[in-house]
Amino acid sequence: MKRWVLIILALLISSVSPSFAAQEPVVEDVKLDVRSYDVIEVPAGTFIPVVSAQEISTQYCPVGYKVRFTATNDLYMHETNIIPENSEFYGYIEEMHEPVIGTNASMIIKINKVILPDGFEMPIRGYIYTPNNNLIGGGISEPASWVKMPHYQSRFKNNITLQIRPGRDRKMGSHTTITSGENRIIILSDSAWITHTLTN
Repeated sequence: MKRWVLIILALLISSVSPSFAAQEPVVEDVKLDVRSYDVIEVPAGTFIPVVSAQEISTQYCPVGYKVRFTATNDLYMHETNIIPENSEFYGYIEEMHEPVIGTNASMIIKINKVILPDGFEMPIRGYIYTPNNNLIGGGISEPASWVKMPHYQSRFKNNITLQIRPGRDRKMGSHTTITSGENRIIILSDSAWITHTLTN
C-alpha cells in the first residue's frame, strides 16, 4: 500500500508544470554611442625640444631615478598643435655607467609619458637624444700628463718649436650632469598616437 502511495505521489509531482521555476531575465542589445577620435600618428624619429626641470647627475641619481622635462615649443602636425608648449615629459634613468680611469660617467634617459597642460596623460616611447646612441656623457677623461714633442720648422733647420701633446695616461673620469634648465631634445623611438589635442 505504501508503495502505491509513493508511486502516485511521484506521478503527481512530475506532472505538475514547473511554474515556480526561475525564469531568466530577457536582455536586450543596447548600443552605446561611442565617440570617434581623429588619431594623429607622430612618427618615430620626431624631435621634441625640452628643458630639464631638475638637475640629473650620475653622482647621486641611481638607475630608475624619475626625471621630468618641459616642452619649450608647440609641436604642430597637419596644422594641429599636438604637443603644446609647457607639456610635461616624464621618464627615468634607464642605464648608467660610473666614471672609470680614462672614461667619464654616462647615462641613458628613457621617456615614457607626456602630460598635456590640461592634465591629459599619454604614453610615449622616447629618449633624451645624443648623437652617440642617446648616451649622455661617456667621453674620454682629461690626460694625466702632457708630453713635449719637438717640431722642426721646414724653413729654418735650427729653429725648433716644442709642441705639447697628451700622454698615454688618463685621469679618473668625472661625473656627468644635466643641469636644471638645460635645453635637451627628446627623440621618439616609436610612433606616438595622439588622440587628444587642446583647442584655444
